[in-house]
Amino acid sequence: MQSGGVSYEAAIFRAGLEYGWFQMSVFHKIRLYHAALALLVTAAYFTGDELEGVHNWLGYAVAAVILFRALWAAVGPRQLGISRLFPDLTELAKVRRLNHPMISRTLLAGIVITLLLTTGTGLLMEPPPIGGFAAEMSIAPAFADDGEREHDRDGKENEALEEVHETTANLLVLFVVLHVAYLLAFKRPMALFMLFAREAGAPAVQKKA
Repeated sequence: MQSGGVSYEAAIFRAGLEYGWFQMSVFHKIRLYHAALALLVTAAYFTGDELEGVHNWLGYAVAAVILFRALWAAVGPRQLGISRLFPDLTELAKVRRLNHPMISRTLLAGIVITLLLTTGTGLLMEPPPIGGFAAEMSIAPAFADDGEREHDRDGKENEALEEVHETTANLLVLFVVLHVAYLLAFKRPMALFMLFAREAGAPAVQKKA
């Protein structure tokens, strides 16, 4: 269908560019990423004991979102740099007030580290189906007699990984709670914006003259 020389599909695509992801501010994009990651992690946390299959797939989705964030940081604007998620140790030693930015970065660093450990140990225990299938196919029949010993060793390794997985998952929850509480106490507009409770007054990107 043509309308004034412009196809309907082209008009839809143009509207998507105008109002969609490409024209969205960096902070709105970060909020969407933040929401997706928070929902996936929350769902994974509460399905860990009862719905193992769902839990595993949620873990794969979390890993995909983390990979996307890393690539986004590599090619995106400066505000997305991974270094902004970690405190400057020299500045951290100078902290004298609770609303110092380095405290916020320390909590973010705790979230990042525990999230990576939780996701990494989860993937080691339950690799994605393609990797698991490849691993099974690579086992030669000649090693079938060693299956019981391999099973015992793998069981012990999985127990250790599971301990780390559960511990870091609980620490992740602790850091998230502290992070949200800190933002609500000292950076309430930012917290409300990230929680989709505020639109106006979103932080603006400061440009260098």
